[in-house]
Amino acid sequence: MMPLGTYILGIVAALFTLGVVIEMLRRRRMRERHAVWWLVAGCLALIIGVFPQVLAGVAVAIGVEIPTNLVFFVSILVLFLVSIQHSSELTTLEQRSRTLAEESALQDLRITELERRLADGSHGESHGTA
Repeated sequence: MMPLGTYILGIVAALFTLGVVIEMLRRRRMRERHAVWWLVAGCLALIIGVFPQVLAGVAVAIGVEIPTNLVFFVSILVLFLVSIQHSSELTTLEQRSRTLAEESALQDLRITELERRLADGSHGESHGTA
């Protein structure tokens, strides 16, 4: 069994994590889809901090010898899922940026061509009437 201070530290860390994520959501500094994994991790940490026997029971049930190893595994899993989610969104944003850059270049080309035609047309008209 771990010392009481360790459990209290875990509870405080979980509450702090949940508080930060909820505040970021409230201020619209984080979107809901990004907050899901952090909320799940914070809630799991809070449950384990308040009811440490749950961790020991789950560890025994799935055959993990040391409950702390289960904590590390779940933490790595959550970080892995966050990384996959961000990689997916980064790929989408890169594709959108490329598309926007191409569309912008085409618009610039069209504007340049229209300006050239207008300049050629206005010079032709002024020369013809003079």
